Amino acid sequence: MTNLRKGVMYVMTFMAVTVMMSSCQDDEMGAQIDNSVVSEEIKDQLKDLGFDPSDVYREEYSNPLTGDQGFHLIVEGDISITEKQLDEMSNSELFHTGKFAEQYRTTNLVSQNRTINVIGYTGNNSNGLDSKMRTGLSWAVDNYNALNTGLTFTLTYGTNYNSYDMVVYRVSGSGGGSAGFPSGGDPNKFIKIQSGTSNYDTNVVEHVIGHEMGHSIGLRHTDWFNRSYSCGSGGSEGTAGVGAIHIPGTPTDIDPNSLMLACFSASEDGEFGYYDRVALEYLY
Repeated sequence: MTNLRKGVMYVMTFMAVTVMMSSCQDDEMGAQIDNSVVSEEIKDQLKDLGFDPSDVYREEYSNPLTGDQGFHLIVEGDISITEKQLDEMSNSELFHTGKFAEQYRTTNLVSQNRTINVIGYTGNNSNGLDSKMRTGLSWAVDNYNALNTGLTFTLTYGTNYNSYDMVVYRVSGSGGGSAGFPSGGDPNKFIKIQSGTSNYDTNVVEHVIGHEMGHSIGLRHTDWFNRSYSCGSGGSEGTAGVGAIHIPGTPTDIDPNSLMLACFSASEDGEFGYYDRVALEYLY
């Protein structure tokens, strides 16, 4: 009964995130979404890298904090990949194929033994984090600092974000978040958290933020091989290649406790699973 209820919750959550992504991009970001602009060549590149290209779309975006504009690909609901990053990953010589359901990383990681300065954006507008998001961010940062790694995370709140390594801010949407991957040894800088995330328990908010921070330092979805495990729908993202590199010491079967599963439920506790910790402590 518990497993069935959890499965239904995953389906409901996945559907909510799907609707959220559309409303966020249309209303908040002014995006023009057209699946037809993603060529079969790009879809093949994504599949070779271990991503599921079935729902990929190319988005014209404008960052509400910086005013920067450009194009990126949205893959698997919450992963932002620029065309430059896609080319870099495709041209890498690193490949991995093997058993499924292990923790995975991208080819891009953060430089070892460094401090990552995080700011929660608090502007007096729709992009400022609400109180529950601030608490969730604080808990997520504490979780990363509790790991035995060479990474140290600092946290502050405010609006002067230019000098910070990670900027966590709010956008409209039903619940969930999105982030990119590291580049040039630096973490992904901007993490978007949808406003509806605060309709869940604070532990769920902690989970969503911690998950997106995981992408930002190079972690992939644990269940990339079959998103239906956590989302209730979706299939294999193809054989693992560049961008889906197995992290030694993690399991060879399903890890139901991973923070990095593709979809979340309303009962998340916000904490790393055991093998999430193993993976991060191995990498850093």
